[in-house]
Amino acid sequence: MKSDTQLRADIQAELEWDPAVTSTDVGVIVSHGVVTLTGHLGSCAEKLAVEQAAQRVSGVKALAIETSVKLAAGFERTDADIAQAAGHALEWNVQVPRDAVRPMVEDGWVTLTGEVEWDYQRQAAESTVRNLLGVTGITNLVRIRLQRCSADVERQVQDALIRVFHDAPRQVAVDVNGSQVVLRGKVRSWAELDAVRGAAWSAPGVVSVVNELAVEA
Repeated sequence: MKSDTQLRADIQAELEWDPAVTSTDVGVIVSHGVVTLTGHLGSCAEKLAVEQAAQRVSGVKALAIETSVKLAAGFERTDADIAQAAGHALEWNVQVPRDAVRPMVEDGWVTLTGEVEWDYQRQAAESTVRNLLGVTGITNLVRIRLQRCSADVERQVQDALIRVFHDAPRQVAVDVNGSQVVLRGKVRSWAELDAVRGAAWSAPGVVSVVNELAVEA
């Protein structure tokens, strides 16, 4: 197991290695494997890149995000400009159903509302807006349309995990309650956690996924 000092050094090295992270104003605090990220980033996209870089480092048990977006001079945009750009970007994204997602902008912060059939469409809308100039943050309130859940969701999720890992993670339990899937247990990495969560979201009829998985350090 890594010491907090080694883990902090590894995260800082990963941040320096990642070309998507250009800011030097990122603080890394580590306590018993729990990592806190602080500082100001130049864009919403860079903020996400910092979070993903930290998650890639082995030994991270949990992340606390205390970073914020602070736009550099000349990169500010009016809320009307951002709203117009977001509307066009969503319209041009083939993964977002036409007229299904509506953006609202206040002080650079974008709130997305609407209803789609799949989580990947919800996530596509968020990633589309995140990369726009002037966006300081996103609240994704897009709902997954309620539909009849398959009777064998648990088996479908386990089969998906086997396809990814050859053998489904033995410490992961998949509990289905109506259209909700609850994930419990332990995974070996953040990448494995994302894969398990993605498999659950891909099952037909699932409208919410409750993640109670822990990442083993």
